[in-house]
Amino acid sequence: MSTVSLTVNGKAVTADIDPRTLLVQYLRETLRLTGTHVGCDTSQCGACVVHLDGEAVKACTVLAVQCDGRSVTTIEGLASGGELHPMQAAFREHHGLQCGYCTPGMIMTAVDLVRRKGSALDEQTIRHELEGNICRCTGYHNIVKAIASGAENMAAEPQKVAAE
Repeated sequence: MSTVSLTVNGKAVTADIDPRTLLVQYLRETLRLTGTHVGCDTSQCGACVVHLDGEAVKACTVLAVQCDGRSVTTIEGLASGGELHPMQAAFREHHGLQCGYCTPGMIMTAVDLVRRKGSALDEQTIRHELEGNICRCTGYHNIVKAIASGAENMAAEPQKVAAE
């Protein structure tokens, strides 16, 4: 067993885990944060995207012990004070989902996209940046609309630190 200590959604957590435990398993099985999904077990679908030290990563490709001393934000940590994050609100407003399974990963990817590229995103950029995320239900039309809207809304709001 290995001891891992990290910050998840603004809260310090420590656990003794098998060193082979993936971050996605740690989040779901140990911390019971089930918004991070496992969709493919091959790192192709993006359903498991979380932010590690502020950058999007696929949690199925990272060992939990690699996160020792680091900060993780999951979909559960985006909302603040009972209010949805602007990207979450945009997905709801524009119905950027059908079954919802890919939605947490799409939202986490979209928030990272805005952080990296800014809020003036065109459709081509959004579609290109979503290449690592798979939605098996939609044609991505409403997802793209939601991300464009969420990006504008993020620019209009003062930046908040997740889970505070």
